[in-house]
Amino acid sequence: MAYNIALQFEDGVTRIVPCEADELVADAAYRAKINIPLDCRDGACGTCKCHCESGEYEMGVYIEDALAEDEAAKGYVLTCQMKPKSDCVVRVPASSAACKTEVGTHGARVSQIARDSTTTVTFSLTAERPIAFLPGQYVNLQVPGSKETRSYSFSSAPNSTELGFLIRDVPNGLMSTYMRSKANTGDFMTFAGPYGSFYLRPQIRPILMLAGGTGLAPFLSMLLWLKDNPTDQPITLAYGVNTTEDLVELGTLAELKTVMPNLDYFTVVVDKDSGHPRLGYVTDHLGPEHLNDGEVDVYVCGPPPMVEGVRKWIAGCGVTPKNFLFEKFSSSSEGAS
Repeated sequence: MAYNIALQFEDGVTRIVPCEADELVADAAYRAKINIPLDCRDGACGTCKCHCESGEYEMGVYIEDALAEDEAAKGYVLTCQMKPKSDCVVRVPASSAACKTEVGTHGARVSQIARDSTTTVTFSLTAERPIAFLPGQYVNLQVPGSKETRSYSFSSAPNSTELGFLIRDVPNGLMSTYMRSKANTGDFMTFAGPYGSFYLRPQIRPILMLAGGTGLAPFLSMLLWLKDNPTDQPITLAYGVNTTEDLVELGTLAELKTVMPNLDYFTVVVDKDSGHPRLGYVTDHLGPEHLNDGEVDVYVCGPPPMVEGVRKWIAGCGVTPKNFLFEKFSSSSEGAS
């Protein structure tokens, strides 16, 4: 049986390689032409030391000079002695260029375009083969007819040929203009990725997701993955927008709620004249109880002012969450960055 090993490099590039249960991760990487740091191959030098962020594995024989006991307890591994027992995420302390690899490039065709509101566009691509990524990551999508790219988080689950995206319709924006007035189903598009360190971590404590506008996209990807890979941990999603017209994918969230009893979500609208039951910012409707005395993983995706506002709210609560993970984006870039 083969497992997916996500190798995360220092420059944000992720390469996902298959690794058999009886195969060493270092060998699987080299088979994929990824030269992760390696020297002795005997567990003696520590050159191939990496950090396994998630997943199960077993280690072969190594000496303490190469990997100390306290390092092993913290999830550090020697890839020359590591055999996976599940899918794993492994952080490599080197750039992708240093490992003589590069981000994957892919091709796909436009299969659906929908204008969910005057401010938001959703579109789907059908890829030539299933695309592996970590839920929450993004790709650089080339705008047809130009050399420009735009960064967008997946709004779909990993390992599928059907890829979903949720983007803001920016006036005069290059990708926005293409999707609004030029795109047709069947158009061929290319993209590079996956990228990013904003992805779902192991679910070992409550999860608080805070989305601003089209920052909902990576959370949809995470929730769709969690639907198929359930956790007992409670999940709270607070989704904030400027106007009621900006609220999208509410049907998807309602459907997820019906099959995920541990999911709670609510929406917040800034516009005071909207008549929405929750006005203001998402932090106006959160309390210290959502931070669970620090035993919580907080994920934030939205414009920079929102991320900084959440930071200030957390600081005001006097609680430090176990994990605080964020993705900032601006409307000028039309996506995640």
